[in-house]
Amino acid sequence: MKEFFYFQKSDRHVLLVLLGIAAFFMSLVYFLGSDEMDENEGFAVDSVCYQSYDRRYPNRPYKRRQQPYYAVPETKAERFPFDPNTADSTQFLRLGLQPWQIRNIYKYRAHGGIYRKPTDFARLYGLTLKQYKSLEPYIRISSDYLPAAAYYEQKTSVSSEDIKRDTLSYPRKISMGEYVMLNEADTSNLKQVPGIGSYYARAIIRYGERLGGYYDVSQLLEIKGFPEESISYFRVAQTTLRKINVNTMSLEQLRKHPYIGFYQAKAIVEYRRLHGPLSNLRQLSTTGLFPEESLSKLKHYVVY
Repeated sequence: MKEFFYFQKSDRHVLLVLLGIAAFFMSLVYFLGSDEMDENEGFAVDSVCYQSYDRRYPNRPYKRRQQPYYAVPETKAERFPFDPNTADSTQFLRLGLQPWQIRNIYKYRAHGGIYRKPTDFARLYGLTLKQYKSLEPYIRISSDYLPAAAYYEQKTSVSSEDIKRDTLSYPRKISMGEYVMLNEADTSNLKQVPGIGSYYARAIIRYGERLGGYYDVSQLLEIKGFPEESISYFRVAQTTLRKINVNTMSLEQLRKHPYIGFYQAKAIVEYRRLHGPLSNLRQLSTTGLFPEESLSKLKHYVVY
């Protein structure tokens, strides 16, 4: 020990540093050489790390975690009817699905996904063919999740009995020699005329309202595409037509009548301004906008 103090001061410092390094390595070997690992260490080591550790320390087996924190106890899969659109996580676990598969189902439904038929459930990621075949007989899709188009087709499809029964609701067509009073008929009466369906029945009513009533059945031919062969089934009674006063009505009111166009209505207003009230439609002949045919039709609907 005395020899230690005979070293120079710088040599003693070097020797102390070397002794400290040696003590550090001895401590490190001591702690790394422990046969047990602290159970509170909360990290997972995969199989590659295990193999590397075993090769490096063959005599020091690593104490591995017995069960991962995310592990789910294995249970025997049950089979019972379920709807994948409404089943909860407890039911899916009982069916044998994994937690990550259940999360995918929940995400799919949260984004508006719908299982409309059992085969849609087969698209679940990780589901094997064997699992699906065992689950398929128990999948029950509620009718609330069926496509609306399928429901519509089912409701609108008719059988031969339905056709036979529904034909009774169609109006009976009148025979040759029978007729319908044009100004008094409604759409139901008009559809009894051969060649007249719902479209032309409504067109007849609308055009008659614009005119103020029909004075002749030939006016029906003014309706675009009207079937000429249906004319013989109509009659016009001596009814009072709704007339317009050409001396008091404004330009906008005049032009609404089918027999008066914009320029003709403007000519009537201008004539009144220059010459005073009209007493006869012949007075409009000087404007050059009212041919004889137009005046002959219009005379049934005007008053002065």
